[in-house]
Amino acid sequence: MKQVVKKNKRVFVSGCYDMLHSGHVAFFKEASKYGDLYVGIGSDKTIAELKNRKTVYSEKERLYMVKAIRYVTDACINTGSGMMDFIESVERYKPDVFVVNSDGGSEIKRQFCEERGIEYVVLQREPEAGLKARSTTALRKEVKCNIPYRIDIAGTWIDQPYVSEHGSGWAITASIEPTHEFMERGGMSTSTRNAAKQIWPYELPAYNEEMLARLLFCFENNPENEGHISGAQDAIGICVSGLSRHFYDGHYWPKTIQTNHDEEILSWLESHLCILPMFPRRPGCSVVEGKEISPEKVRDLTGAADRCWQAILNKDLPAFAKSFQDSFNAQVAMFPAMMQPGVAEWIDKVRPYALAWKMLGAGGGGHLLLVVDNIENIPENAIPIKIRRHE
Repeated sequence: MKQVVKKNKRVFVSGCYDMLHSGHVAFFKEASKYGDLYVGIGSDKTIAELKNRKTVYSEKERLYMVKAIRYVTDACINTGSGMMDFIESVERYKPDVFVVNSDGGSEIKRQFCEERGIEYVVLQREPEAGLKARSTTALRKEVKCNIPYRIDIAGTWIDQPYVSEHGSGWAITASIEPTHEFMERGGMSTSTRNAAKQIWPYELPAYNEEMLARLLFCFENNPENEGHISGAQDAIGICVSGLSRHFYDGHYWPKTIQTNHDEEILSWLESHLCILPMFPRRPGCSVVEGKEISPEKVRDLTGAADRCWQAILNKDLPAFAKSFQDSFNAQVAMFPAMMQPGVAEWIDKVRPYALAWKMLGAGGGGHLLLVVDNIENIPENAIPIKIRRHE
């Protein structure tokens, strides 16, 4: 049985305390039995360096929450760095006891305390009676990422300047809710979405959506890097809610962005679009190899996108299916390598029930986006979409 001591001793603990949970509170309660409890909190900078991610809560928020817990006498943000970022905090509080939990202890911490005459105590993780055991690592695995995916509907490839220099035009995208964990390298803009998760780990902030798209585009496309620039339609499709079209005229960023949040139109689209997983784009696949771009082919692409937008606004299903298919055919005419081995066989499978089809993204594999007469009659492995509404 642990000995309960008088409250004239000073006790120190240190940690991140991000995603504060009942396990942290139980740890503070147990540690406070050894004396007045003082807490050192890892800074945002230290956590980013150690864990290669941003915190859910800023250091100011974490300090506020930890100080509000009744078992805590005082708390501060550790000013050091690395695993021993708490050294200056220890010098500040001059504790008699240093407490760690069973997976937070280390030989270097024990030696640090021995050199300073500080009692070193290791506690086992024990949840409060009747509560589930909690850990930040487990919680992170359970927390769902709400960063959207994007689907490209028509006109895409026009966002690349080497295409739009032959003729300007619109790309049409929609931001969709992450109702399904879509495969990587599947045309759902997962690389751009993963970049977004580095900035905003769990959800997009409530901020100007076009500005968020600009920030994401610039973050993903480091100007110091040479080679491929991700098209702006990826960042716009993720960050700008609803249905969007964006006009490209030889530049990486569109001249203008138009959005549609009409509930009838968004619901109509949801009732006629679904996604069918195929296979990830194969390693080493280059869809730009052998490209054949000409003003005539670009006009086919942009003309189809214009007709597609108008068909959507009119909720004209036959016209939508025709222009949707024309847009995909125009893409393949410019980039024949989109049709990698195995794709044609998947398209043959959907012909009996789909009105039109296209590969999402740059092609080569991934997912098919299908136009269907009735979303209720799609195959079991097809996935309905949920377009993200403007909050």
